[in-house]
Amino acid sequence: MSIKLTKRAAAQIMKRGVNSIRIQEGSLEDAKKAITKEDVRALIKSGKVYAIKEKTTLSLHGRELKRKRRAGRARGPGRRKGSHKARSGSPYVKKVRAQRRILASLKGANEIDNVMFKRYYALVKGGTFQTKLSLINHIRTSVKMTDERAAELKKL
Repeated sequence: MSIKLTKRAAAQIMKRGVNSIRIQEGSLEDAKKAITKEDVRALIKSGKVYAIKEKTTLSLHGRELKRKRRAGRARGPGRRKGSHKARSGSPYVKKVRAQRRILASLKGANEIDNVMFKRYYALVKGGTFQTKLSLINHIRTSVKMTDERAAELKKL
């Protein structure tokens, strides 16, 4: 397992973000050898993998505001700036960016040429593919791709 996967597993176990996970310098090889979540749990228990201290708002005003917001205060329309779409983000953008990441990965690995890349890029922009999986399956029919590579692309 790579360090990236070890960090991700540790983040899930510790219920923290991946960027807050740290590995002691002398323990990098142990972290690379960790295959299962049990291995990662053992590293956490031994202190070789740890999370940096969570940042908190120290001000009394901040704590009070947080408590009030949990109770539902300061959440109404008078507080909001921007439309609903501006606040929540567009599902189209999320979908297209994910599909473009797959295309970039395929082009970087020389699995598709520039002409094919441009053709699929235009199809993605037009909303032809509903999901990443549908894009991968469509490309698999036109390009010889192994099942392992397809599974790897799904994770992107």
